[in-house]
Amino acid sequence: MNKRAFLAGLALAVAAGIGTLFWLGHREHDVAPVSSIVRPDESIQLVERGRYLARLGNCMGCHTEPGGAPYAGGRALPTPFGTFYGPNLTPDPEHGLGRWSAEDFWRALHHGKAPDGRLLYPAFPYPSYRYVSREDADALYAYLRSLPAVAKPDRDHDLAFPYDQRWLVAVWRAFYFRPTEREAAVAGQSEEWLRGRYLVEGLAHCAECHTPRNRLGAMVPEAGLAGSLIGGQSWYAPPLTGDRKTGLGEWTRQDIVDLLKTGISRHSHAAGPMAEAVHQGFQYASDADLDAMAAYLKSLPAAGTDTAALSAAAPASLMELGGKLYEQHCAQCHGADGKGQPPAWPPLAGNLSVVAVAPDNAIHMVLSGGFAPSTAGNPQPHGMPPFAQALGDQDVAAVVTYIRQSWGNQASAVSLPEVRRVREAVR
Repeated sequence: MNKRAFLAGLALAVAAGIGTLFWLGHREHDVAPVSSIVRPDESIQLVERGRYLARLGNCMGCHTEPGGAPYAGGRALPTPFGTFYGPNLTPDPEHGLGRWSAEDFWRALHHGKAPDGRLLYPAFPYPSYRYVSREDADALYAYLRSLPAVAKPDRDHDLAFPYDQRWLVAVWRAFYFRPTEREAAVAGQSEEWLRGRYLVEGLAHCAECHTPRNRLGAMVPEAGLAGSLIGGQSWYAPPLTGDRKTGLGEWTRQDIVDLLKTGISRHSHAAGPMAEAVHQGFQYASDADLDAMAAYLKSLPAAGTDTAALSAAAPASLMELGGKLYEQHCAQCHGADGKGQPPAWPPLAGNLSVVAVAPDNAIHMVLSGGFAPSTAGNPQPHGMPPFAQALGDQDVAAVVTYIRQSWGNQASAVSLPEVRRVREAVR
């Protein structure tokens, strides 16, 4: 293997921050059911606690394929290194977790290891799950053991050489992973803040999508939650830091809670992977947990606006075309002033997805349209129609450039290659 291939092989950490347990074997031993380990009333409480935590972490997002049985695996996770497939988490003894012990499950979350000792690909976000407590891990295990067993074999990952060389995971881990029992204590912080940090950095694994990665696929610690393009999916996870232009600096704690609970806020709507996380996970979280997450996020300092997001004005001809297209297709809902009509239609002025360093989210919405997630707080969300057939690449570049440089927005113009890249991804 040449040097270039070797270095490429180290890049086995993928950018998708959603949990996928990529296990390739089972330990051949019997595991006592949870009900025989604890009293029945404790077992019920443990299972219900695990159900809550599984929702909060959106475990179903990676372990349930569209139309498939819950947690039976098969969901495709495209990445820059190939496509991974979420495995079966039901208690089936041959194809699921039926032969796993609570200790096996804990070791997978905390150490990133399968029951037989093989190293898991870090597409399963154990760099974040290492912060999950043993108590919560046991509750998750109890819940998964309570599910109906589904005899569905796992699908092999579709990885090209050298990414299919599992031994290289050990090299990657030597540089970028250490099991951590507990997060370091922070003097003077409230219990609410500590709870928020635990959820954001652990079970909710927000950093897996919202933190930039280096060329080897590892998260950059000094750029935590500073925003990142989700590799292989062409969605951009905006900064969750206190930056006033591209982050949460202008958001209140209640704004954050609103978005997580209902999928909508006065600043923006959840879309793409975040819409799924809200629909299947965050809407079921307790108000106390959501408020704790918001408290922690609001404590983060501004990371500083990326200068690539601030650029000279786009050519007048491009803005003129974009303005005409906006008036024709967009102004009726989002307003001539870009302020929208919340909660039905989100504002575009100051919208994090609009002013992001990468224009992918705005291009996605223009091409494919979509809805905010359906939640108890917003059961019938308004939708945006797709314009992929009505608008050519130049038109899309013009209208997205227009919204990125109007009403005080200061973001880069959109190029044709950027539009073509997203259009290809959504096909």
